[in-house]
Amino acid sequence: MSHKLTAAADILLMPSRFEPCGLNQLYAMKYGTAPVAHATGGLKDTVITFNPDDQSGTGWTFDHCDATGLMHATGLALRTLRDYPQDFEGIQRRGMERDSSWNGAAEQYEQVFEWALIDKPWA
Repeated sequence: MSHKLTAAADILLMPSRFEPCGLNQLYAMKYGTAPVAHATGGLKDTVITFNPDDQSGTGWTFDHCDATGLMHATGLALRTLRDYPQDFEGIQRRGMERDSSWNGAAEQYEQVFEWALIDKPWA
């Protein structure tokens, strides 16, 4: 049921004070629901703040976990949804196209081992 609710929403609010990983924002983006999240832990790593100048980003983040920060970021999200629907659709599209699989992480992990083989030990 929670996945259906997330998929039916336009915006997901995640004002977590602490979030080591967070899967809800990843589910939301995959369903085309734009996240508004406190920039902490895994939320900071996975939600890229929307930049209207270069049309990048997958949602909105706020640095201060208080009512003012949440309201400001939510206001930006609602204004984009209402006044700039094409920008909002771009945010949804980028979120749905985002690769959140382990493939990218595995490639980066393999790269570390390749670098270790290139650099000979000092001793």
